[in-house]
Amino acid sequence: MTARRLRIALTVLVWAAFALLPLVVAQWYLGKLAQLITYGIFAMSLAFAWGQVGLLCFGQAIFFGAGAYAMALVTKGTLPGIPDASALGLAAAVVVPALLANLLGQFLFRGRGVSGAYFAIVTLAAAVVAERLAGHWRFIGGFNGLLNVPPLRLGTGPDALELFAPLPTYYVMLATAGLVYLGLLWLERAPLGSVLRALRDHEERTTYFGYDVAACKRFAFTVSGGVAGLAGALFVTQFGFVSPALIGFSLSTEVLIWVALGGREVLLAAWLAAILVRTVEGLLSDALGYYWLLALGMLFVVSVVFLPQGLLGWLLRLPLPARLMR
Repeated sequence: MTARRLRIALTVLVWAAFALLPLVVAQWYLGKLAQLITYGIFAMSLAFAWGQVGLLCFGQAIFFGAGAYAMALVTKGTLPGIPDASALGLAAAVVVPALLANLLGQFLFRGRGVSGAYFAIVTLAAAVVAERLAGHWRFIGGFNGLLNVPPLRLGTGPDALELFAPLPTYYVMLATAGLVYLGLLWLERAPLGSVLRALRDHEERTTYFGYDVAACKRFAFTVSGGVAGLAGALFVTQFGFVSPALIGFSLSTEVLIWVALGGREVLLAAWLAAILVRTVEGLLSDALGYYWLLALGMLFVVSVVFLPQGLLGWLLRLPLPARLMR
């Protein structure tokens, strides 16, 4: 079997294995996995911006938290004149973070724009400021956040199905992750994806070819923000609360580590890494106490220095279509 076919087979196998997991995994663990899948969607959002365009964002949690807050406010009926429907909450959770990302992109990519380490520093500062603002904004609960957020409801009216049970919740989360993966993968393999990778590899040369670099970056950043917001919305419907911690620097750093460990240029690798790291961190914290953070940090350094494609990226990287390799 060629390397090309092997990687395609492994990708299909990963999704098939997750689809069949309920046959061999206890119900209580399915609920845990459904929660972890939302972190995986969050990781894919950063992998798209960082791996495809080179936008190393230290404030990705801004969009995750904004999506979670938007979902909570709508489904709790806090916003006057807006029905407390899950569909509207999900729409708001995608649109609001996407608009935030677009507005931030308008500022950061104007003119010559901000890139590299400067972009990382600015987004880091933005995450710290956003967390402080959320903690002092009474309308969204301040430091206490918002509690008793309703679960996701499929359908409308009295016949709507609320996702309490682990099995249907797991499959809805997995199906959403699969759709997000396919959508981002399609963008990567579209002609625009070639332009985005060109920006990542050599921005000046791409500009010389006449492409609007700022617009391309804004588009990728907006898509990334919308996907992160969707992940935040799915998160809050399962955990039932949202707090300023979801919008700050700490979670932004965590997702950065997940993506780097898995492989920032491979969506599935980032998704898997988020699930695996969140799974083992409980075991590591029990065995090593607070030192597990040191172990994770050392693994991150080793991965960045010696395995720039991540621990899984080299194995799960899908080949580009022939038309994009000419």
